[in-house]
Amino acid sequence: MTVLRGARERWVRTGGVELCVAELGDPGRPTVVLVHGYPDSKEVWSEVAARLAGRFHVVLYDVRGHGRSTAPRPLRGGFTLEKLTDDFLAVVDAVSPGRPVHLVGHDWGSVQSWEFVTVRRTEGRVASFTSISGPSLDHFGHWIDKRLKRPTPRRVGQLLGQGAKSWYVYLLHTPGLPERAWRGPLGKAWPRLLERFERTPRGAYPTGSLPEDAAHGAWLYRDNVRARLRRPRADAYAHVPVQLVTPLGDVFLSEKLYDELERWVPRLTRRTLNARHWVPRTRPDQLAAWIDEFVTGVEDGRTAPVAGSGRHAERFGGQLVLVTGAGSGIGRATAYAFAEAGARVIAVDRDAEAAARTAGTARLLGAPAAWAETVDVSDERQMEKLAERVAAEYGVVDVLVNNAGIGLSGSFFDTTPEDWRKVLDVNLWGVIHGCRLFGGQMTARGQGGHIVNVASAAAYQPSRVLAAYGTSKAAVLMLSECLRAELAGQGIGVSAICPGLVNTNITATARFAGAEAEEELRRQKRAVRLYGLRNYPPEKVADAVLRAVARNEAVVPVTPEARGARVLARVAPGLLRGLARVRPPV
Repeated sequence: MTVLRGARERWVRTGGVELCVAELGDPGRPTVVLVHGYPDSKEVWSEVAARLAGRFHVVLYDVRGHGRSTAPRPLRGGFTLEKLTDDFLAVVDAVSPGRPVHLVGHDWGSVQSWEFVTVRRTEGRVASFTSISGPSLDHFGHWIDKRLKRPTPRRVGQLLGQGAKSWYVYLLHTPGLPERAWRGPLGKAWPRLLERFERTPRGAYPTGSLPEDAAHGAWLYRDNVRARLRRPRADAYAHVPVQLVTPLGDVFLSEKLYDELERWVPRLTRRTLNARHWVPRTRPDQLAAWIDEFVTGVEDGRTAPVAGSGRHAERFGGQLVLVTGAGSGIGRATAYAFAEAGARVIAVDRDAEAAARTAGTARLLGAPAAWAETVDVSDERQMEKLAERVAAEYGVVDVLVNNAGIGLSGSFFDTTPEDWRKVLDVNLWGVIHGCRLFGGQMTARGQGGHIVNVASAAAYQPSRVLAAYGTSKAAVLMLSECLRAELAGQGIGVSAICPGLVNTNITATARFAGAEAEEELRRQKRAVRLYGLRNYPPEKVADAVLRAVARNEAVVPVTPEARGARVLARVAPGLLRGLARVRPPV
């Protein structure tokens, strides 16, 4: 049974086996070849292939002994890297005889693809390579050899760490054991194990051929691993541009395996993904976007995609980020920071011109694309229409930053019910609308994501003149904590950012309850002057936002005073309450 809807199938004979090859998309466009890993068949790529087929000629094939491809006889010696290379060349000669292909491999598909892009006989047949969760055995052998010859404590720790992650490799070398396990209880339990531990969505994958695929595939390890690790090639240099995608939660492979990859790959683009091992199933949108961007860049004559140059480019390049209140201050700085990291940015603000300026500058700073949207976040219907429009035109957002907010200062008894409604509508309900609508889309997609809610140090630092504002931000902080607990099992992180005194225009627009117009203007000017003297830039808050997403941090006090107040709230709340009684200078 296949889950590759609309695919055209053909059979390719090579080395005594018949390979089942599937094709999607226009054969006149650049060809992208997707190579599956262990214990998969080509159907592991179905979601990624469907997303790429509109722009590329997508080719998938069952590796010998897997899926609908036949197995070599005998099995021993039938899965060597040399024979797998023969298979690959036979496939590309059949599907793209006059043009090099763009290669993508996952798990063992990546392991064998490293062979394809480092041996001489494939030169000219491959245009680029995207490697996901599968190192070159030659590079791995040299990595081990270097640590054995110079065993510093750090290197020994790396060896032991990867050795523990490779436990399954030892079992696959045990005669007869893998075959009995896969054809018995393990084969039956595997779909449930993937759902539970890898969070793969339910569906027609894996296919019914899994037990036999896994039994045959054990010879991939037996025919290659020990031989290559003992005698790694010294000339295993990639002759094409390589994009490395590293899932940070991979339980089988350590990030440290790729520390010295630049030695072997002169043209390397690194990506990191907050996901586990089976990303073709759990994160097809992000993988397809990165593959599309990388292949397009190579086709256009660039050795790497245009994806920003910031220090977070590996993590956020190509991701879709929506920022509310992006017309100025923290929101604008955050949109710019994501743009510099190569993310696609949606700048949302109630000021249309300000949103457009932010989007325009974001494109200049490195965003592959940026759009402006005009919305009042307190308006539920406007937010619903925005969420529908964003999903239809740009896709499901990967990172949501609920930043829009307004300031209000004054005595509790001077704060009118209308003042309360305005502050809560923007500062709290705006966040609720964003979390409900865009967070709901993330949940329905089932591919993870991150929500950032900009709260304030006022959320845990009481003040005699910030009753309404502090209440709204305290509610945002608790909402974030509750939502983080609820969404943790779905791979969606939630962070609450708590800046302190930051030099933004919120001070110039803040209202002062109970003050006449002239007095309110005087206080606004004084607040602007005081915050200007403090001069803590919003760019530092933006850095904290990106860091919080990259590290999946829960609560992030930003400024020194915000961090100090957070400590006092925990260890000396009475002192903090005493400070709250002091009348502020504004």
